[in-house]
Amino acid sequence: MSAKSNDTPPPLPAPLAVPVADSHTHLDMQSGTVEEALEKAAKAGVTTVVQVGCDIDGSRWAAETAARHGNVHAAVALHPNEAPRIVHGDPVEGTSRRRAEARPGGGDAALDEALAEIDRLAGLDQVRAVGETGLDHFRTGPEGVAAQERSFRAHIEIAKRHGKALVIHDRDAHADVLRILAEEGAPERTVFHCYSGDAEMARICADAGYFMSFAGNVTFKNAQPLRDALAVAPLELVLVETDAPFLTPAPYRGRPNAPYLIPVTVRAMAAVRGIDEDAMSEAIASNTARAFDY
Repeated sequence: MSAKSNDTPPPLPAPLAVPVADSHTHLDMQSGTVEEALEKAAKAGVTTVVQVGCDIDGSRWAAETAARHGNVHAAVALHPNEAPRIVHGDPVEGTSRRRAEARPGGGDAALDEALAEIDRLAGLDQVRAVGETGLDHFRTGPEGVAAQERSFRAHIEIAKRHGKALVIHDRDAHADVLRILAEEGAPERTVFHCYSGDAEMARICADAGYFMSFAGNVTFKNAQPLRDALAVAPLELVLVETDAPFLTPAPYRGRPNAPYLIPVTVRAMAAVRGIDEDAMSEAIASNTARAFDY
């Protein structure tokens, strides 16, 4: 087997001189233990992570993990693709992004029950955000729109009532996500996870005070619209994330991602902004602490 197999973790990058946070990761989907992941991240200058839940089990795990580790903060939610699965049993690729299996739908009452558990978890001190929630028109068809929107609106209300940040998943749904945020009134701290809009949308988000979190795909050759968005986003609203184990930055695209690879993305972001990596890191560190209130 080649040492460059897609299953081989990329090498540890040179550490950042100014520590930063990974604002969105899924440690439960990565190989190895949480302790190993945090230790390796710290060696790269990534000293804080936000562990994001996507369904009830994952959200409970996020809260439990954050309770055990002071440098882990939890976000809890039903992923947009989870809501129609709960209501209809739709065989869409859902929250954990593993192969989805069709399961019997439980109807609106089942969704209400799941949202009640997210509400309970959102009240815990170690839970700093409600998300990832939002809309996904890529994996869920028109039949799932109503369930997604109802779930999204409920998550917005939960975040505001608990005074927590809102973490947005927006895939092929920019206009509808912005519309619902405007209709419901966004929480004081709203984060567009894995920002996927263009420069025009970045200006709209900036006007609303929304944080924009950039992932490893900002390094991809075909991602010039993302780099254009990063170039115009106010520096005080910019975050960085891995969304690990997904979206591994170039030149390691296709191999497993993890929080320790954040420096690769930070350096690419600094180049886009025309600033040095320490200045980029300082902004990211300050912004992430403000966004998640830690």
